[in-house]
Amino acid sequence: MEQSTNLLEGILLLLVMSVASVAAFRTFKLPPILGYLLVGALSSEHALGWLPENHSIEFMAEVGVVFLLFAIGLEFSVTQFLAMRRTVLGLGGLQMLLSTLVGFVLLNYLGVGWEGAIIAAGAMALSSTAIVIKQLTDQGEMHERHGQLALGILLFQDIAVVPFLIAIPLLSHNTTADPELVVMGLHALGNILVLALMLFTAHYVLRPLFQKVANAQSIELFNITVLLVALTSAWVTQSLGMSLALGAFLAGMMLSETEYKHQIETEIRPFRDILMGLFFITVGAKLNLAVLPELWLSILWLLLGIIVIKALIVAGLVFLFGNSKGISVRTGLVLAQGGEFGFALLSLALSNRLLTQDEVQAALAAIVISMALAPLMIRSNDTVTRKLLSDSYLRQRYKDVHAFSREVKEVDNHVIICGYRRVGQGLARLLQEQGVPYLGLELDSKIVTEAWEAGETVYYADASRTEILMAAGIQRARLVVITITAPETAQHITEAARKKNKTIPIIVRARDDTYLETLIKLGATEVLPESLEASVMVAQRVLEKLELPNEEIEEVVNRIRVEGYHQLKSFFHGLAQKATSKSETFLHSIVLQETDKAVGKRIADLNLASMDITLKALKRGEIRGDQPSPEMILQAEDTLIIEGKVDRFKEIEKKIHGERKESKDKIKDAKTPPELKTLTSITELEEPKSKLENPE
Repeated sequence: MEQSTNLLEGILLLLVMSVASVAAFRTFKLPPILGYLLVGALSSEHALGWLPENHSIEFMAEVGVVFLLFAIGLEFSVTQFLAMRRTVLGLGGLQMLLSTLVGFVLLNYLGVGWEGAIIAAGAMALSSTAIVIKQLTDQGEMHERHGQLALGILLFQDIAVVPFLIAIPLLSHNTTADPELVVMGLHALGNILVLALMLFTAHYVLRPLFQKVANAQSIELFNITVLLVALTSAWVTQSLGMSLALGAFLAGMMLSETEYKHQIETEIRPFRDILMGLFFITVGAKLNLAVLPELWLSILWLLLGIIVIKALIVAGLVFLFGNSKGISVRTGLVLAQGGEFGFALLSLALSNRLLTQDEVQAALAAIVISMALAPLMIRSNDTVTRKLLSDSYLRQRYKDVHAFSREVKEVDNHVIICGYRRVGQGLARLLQEQGVPYLGLELDSKIVTEAWEAGETVYYADASRTEILMAAGIQRARLVVITITAPETAQHITEAARKKNKTIPIIVRARDDTYLETLIKLGATEVLPESLEASVMVAQRVLEKLELPNEEIEEVVNRIRVEGYHQLKSFFHGLAQKATSKSETFLHSIVLQETDKAVGKRIADLNLASMDITLKALKRGEIRGDQPSPEMILQAEDTLIIEGKVDRFKEIEKKIHGERKESKDKIKDAKTPPELKTLTSITELEEPKSKLENPE
């Protein structure tokens, strides 16, 4: 019982520290992983000693790695792999090979044994998938050339973790004696055959199994089955002397080919995120801050290797693969850091006694420092490249633009379509039917190739670059349409387009109204949020079926758009509805009782504006009026329909109701069912507003 209590107290302390540290790191726009590592370092036996002494936390953390590899397996698409095979296999494979070899030489120079040096070098050859993808996405660079190259290399690195996971237990069996290559080879061959048998069995068993489970229509059964498959596969590989994580990766890879892939990803995310947090805490706990000053020279050498040497290797390889110097340097800077899988490999190497505590301390510290510097390096990759390459980088960029400009052939009075996926292609065909010239800009080379061969005027170009927009003839164009829904990319393109043409209309497509105001401020003429436009389209069709005059319908639709969809932004939120954006507001209805504090007062006396609340309408009896007069006196049984943020509704209810007399409340509650006190839908306007201005 005491052991359980200590474990619970330890977990509670870790949760409190994690919440505080992750919130602080997010405030400074640093990766949450660093927050978890800090919590581990502070709560370890080397510092505050708050981690439980038993190994329960470590086991839970290892299960976190299982779910991480399971999720990576789910994301491993054979189709994507084949499409990027040159980048993934060629560029990614050479990067891992050369980085591991250089790291092996450096670690041998520092006195690390060859078995541990192989694993540590492999760990430091990896980059952070989480940090790189998030940072590039935030910067709108994920679809640029250097972003795609980085993604291909990261994909191979994720796959390359698997051989290292297989190698760790094999190498640990030979640390006490000279390595017997024949024994190791036979052991590896046996493991490969068992893994092949697992994959063969899973191919014919998993899909029918999940079809049966899905037919039961039980989310609990579905979740339990996912856990069973992942953990069973992990147990099998562990029983063979390999890692738990390898089995999970294989299970995820097999399930990625089924129709249940996305549902499984959604269901395992809470397990993965929480347990991975614990894993990074346990990794941080292995970091002994007290001994780091003694290891500063080793840490410095390793840090230089991770950042400088890895950046040079990546940049050199990218250049050899036929890319420009600018793209090569940008790709190298983006990948110049350690990765989260490096922690997993170092942790397993330590537990298998391939590395000593001091060796792991130095490697961990170097990876952590490199990850802390990564967001800054990725954010400034373009600026650093400009300074390093100076005129040659700018000449190359303008050379690309000039080549694109020649292809465009000086089109006039055209529409520039930024993003040539489904919406962009549909718009292009409609424009073509009407004889309106257009020009599409897209960064998916396959789409560009196929569309170009079909005779469509689309080019491989980055629309967020001002020089590309100039080459596309933005000064002569009639309209710019941005169909890309990624908010960061849409913002970059909007800003660039407005900078080069102050008067051109810019129409931006968006998923919802989260960034509507931001896009308008950046220069968008009109933003079309799909969620709100759907409401407009449904309303328009309904009014047409009701045979209302076309002029009235057009007036209603235009008014909604001119007002920025304000009329549609708010809605009654129900019990479980949450705001999807900070700017989203809801509607809420409050029925006044005889004993309420607000009864007998003017609407203006409520001072709703001070709480960011708007009174949309007031219903009295069967009469409802929108935007009632501030001088109107409130009466019992009036229904106030208010608009605002959900978290302000309780505050305004308290202000309106005040202190009620308990006896009268009980009588009122007995007469009126609770569910009728708060309306859950808008009542149709039955009388004109003028009748409500002076109801007496």
